[in-house]
Amino acid sequence: MTAALISWGKGRRAAAAIGAVSLGLITLSACEKPTALSTVTVGSSTVTAEATPGCDGDGKVLSKKDVSACLTKKGGKTITVHPGEKVRVGVDPEVAKSGWIVIGAGPVMREPSKQTYRSFDADTLFMQQNPQTGQTTYSKDVTLQVAELGAGEGPKTMWHFTLKQEN
Repeated sequence: MTAALISWGKGRRAAAAIGAVSLGLITLSACEKPTALSTVTVGSSTVTAEATPGCDGDGKVLSKKDVSACLTKKGGKTITVHPGEKVRVGVDPEVAKSGWIVIGAGPVMREPSKQTYRSFDADTLFMQQNPQTGQTTYSKDVTLQVAELGAGEGPKTMWHFTLKQEN
């Protein structure tokens, strides 16, 4: 009788182990690949975001239609900036390997960066220049765009943040 109870207990443990392994495999197969993050820090405030919906090519270059739509998108997580502050933008190491740029009220970077973070003067990000007159104006709020670049073919992923200037 005791031998029957011992083998029955081993069978339950084996069944429980098989069930746990099966559940673990199902859970892993259901997981999506995590998306890369971008972070904006001003002073002691930080906001982090996943790629903007519709602006993630999942490792492939976005179509021209998607790029146009992403360039005109507004919004994203908001952070307040005071004049003269530094705005720090960070990306995942995989994004840095591809290269990335930042676009504020106008182009901010001349060349793509391969670093995981860069610092910018807030005034530069809010500055707009009229292409016809050359006159410079400052916006009160700006959609900051971070774009991961493909191999010379355009952006693969874009993140959007809203910078609000506070005097």
